[in-house]
Amino acid sequence: MRGELHYDAVVVGAGTAGLVAGARLAEGGARVCVLSKGVGSTHLAPGTIDVLGYAPGRVSSPAGVFDEFVATHPDHPYALLGAEAVAEALRWFSATVAAGPLAGYEYVGGLEHNVLLPTAVGALRPSALVPETMAAGDASGEHVCIVGTRSLRDFHASLCAANLRRLGVDARSAEIEIEVDKADQNALGLARKFDDPAWRAALAGRLSLKLQAHERVGLPAMLGIRDPHGVWSDLEHRLGRPVFEIPTLPPSVPGMRVYEILRSALRRAGGRLVLGAEVVSSERSGSRVVSVATRSAGHDSVYAAPWFVLAAGGFGSGAIELDSRWATHERVFGLPLHGVPAVDQPRFVGDYLAEQPMARVGVAVDSQLRATDADNVLVAGAALPGAVPWREGSGEGIALASGSHAAQMVLAGAGAPAGAAA
Repeated sequence: MRGELHYDAVVVGAGTAGLVAGARLAEGGARVCVLSKGVGSTHLAPGTIDVLGYAPGRVSSPAGVFDEFVATHPDHPYALLGAEAVAEALRWFSATVAAGPLAGYEYVGGLEHNVLLPTAVGALRPSALVPETMAAGDASGEHVCIVGTRSLRDFHASLCAANLRRLGVDARSAEIEIEVDKADQNALGLARKFDDPAWRAALAGRLSLKLQAHERVGLPAMLGIRDPHGVWSDLEHRLGRPVFEIPTLPPSVPGMRVYEILRSALRRAGGRLVLGAEVVSSERSGSRVVSVATRSAGHDSVYAAPWFVLAAGGFGSGAIELDSRWATHERVFGLPLHGVPAVDQPRFVGDYLAEQPMARVGVAVDSQLRATDADNVLVAGAALPGAVPWREGSGEGIALASGSHAAQMVLAGAGAPAGAAA
């Protein structure tokens, strides 16, 4: 066991919520370390910021229904955070993207309006804040050509276009040959190809022959990993029409961009990120956590701090588990959970698409998102109770706003009891 490493705050989890909390803590002057066993959810997510897409019907303006939504969902994270906290987090994220390592790359939108963006299978996804490279895909536009390639086997342009037509979008499909090595036959490999100006110019020349007048062009989300703004704007110029990306199955290139932007913000502000460091135990003193131990590459390390942010996720990441005896646990700090059905109540129902009784389970928190069983642990992201992000279209909005709020609470001392370390 190595000696203790001391920080002002330790964040557990490197998804959107954890990286936002870490970056904002570092920007506020805290010595912060983000611990994670892996890269988190960003590499799986589409890269859009979905704040509130359904409530329960499709939402055209998150701001317009926010108050009504929280009134009918008093246990939801948004009810604790409030609309202004969400809006402020979106503004911070937009500014962070613009100042980040991907020159010229921006996000557009806000709480006032959801855009309807096509998914890989041709459904329409309502999102509040989206990459500039996706914005032209809004279903309110006219005439779209969905372009696919055999080199990307998990994106089928004809299927996407056919389903969009069923939803009233004037869409057709086209296919273009892209010859790449077998190892590059995925979105990330193709994104690296698009970063090459000469390769991109040749592709644009071939693609232009397949397009009709006045069509927007929808491509799988692979328009560059190092210079997405340059790739996207160059293609629009060469093709003479709007171009947009469509999220694909993982690995998610737009999600990787988000990860790189947030990681850069954390490091630029002096924060530390340790990947491959799974938290295996924690130590307490009374009602406060004083340290966590991680296991990495065959050795343990101990990280001590007066404040901790739990952003390790929920059931999806394994941070909350239902064991073989039907007992539910939070695995990092052993914190009590909220929303677990009573022992005489069902945990699941037979209808797969119905809301499952376990769906809203999360770590029990107070009105400031502080764990009820640990005075110095703030909770953020999917670890929070009360939400069903996949049904609401709210996951990234919750992650951004709660990660920001957790950082602000730590920086303000989180209302610590008199005499407690801050």
